[in-house]
Amino acid sequence: MRKSNIPAILICMVIAGTIYPDKVQAQKSASNPVLDAKVRTFLETHARQWRDLNIPANDGQLLYDLIIKGNYKSALEIGTSTGHSAIWIAWALSKTGGKLITIEYDQSRYETALKNFREAGLSDYIDARLADAHTLVKELKGPFDFIFSDADKNWYKNYFIDLDPKLKVGGCYATHNISERRYGGYGRNANRGNYDDPGDYLSYIRSLRNYESDLINSMLVSYKRGEQ
Repeated sequence: MRKSNIPAILICMVIAGTIYPDKVQAQKSASNPVLDAKVRTFLETHARQWRDLNIPANDGQLLYDLIIKGNYKSALEIGTSTGHSAIWIAWALSKTGGKLITIEYDQSRYETALKNFREAGLSDYIDARLADAHTLVKELKGPFDFIFSDADKNWYKNYFIDLDPKLKVGGCYATHNISERRYGGYGRNANRGNYDDPGDYLSYIRSLRNYESDLINSMLVSYKRGEQ
């Protein structure tokens, strides 16, 4: 039988997780069948109850898949509403060993979201803030490797400008309700009334040479490939 050329100490390091600790940790945290069952039951039970500015389930699944694929750990959400998107994000983060900061301006929605997080069993993975995102995103230190923007659409560009320096290279910035149609969705003319620039958010993001973007349904998924 042919002997392996891999030194025994290297094998031990791989097993111990000293070479690829993030991947080993993600595999360990991924195995939580009790939590998985609780989250699935919660989502199934509340499937027809998500209104009040929440995303649809297929977009929640997309957010979940993006985080799992990228093995992201430090996430930020702008616009909690009553928590549907945050639950999908936090569920994914429970598998990568990460945590979510989510921001909501309306107190009633915020309190409902906290209740939903507890019922879904995901409170430990979510740092929910009742705050004005216009101010708070400027104060957050980061860095983040995943950002989901789904608040006031006329402020999309401002949020992005504030958060771009805090997003890690290799990170993902997802923006909801984006459309190719000139007057549909929020892709074009989204920033009318914006004090900074009344331009086209979709065109602005696509103009950035250090970002690679794809429009998936109503979600603009942008990967940061380098610093400017």
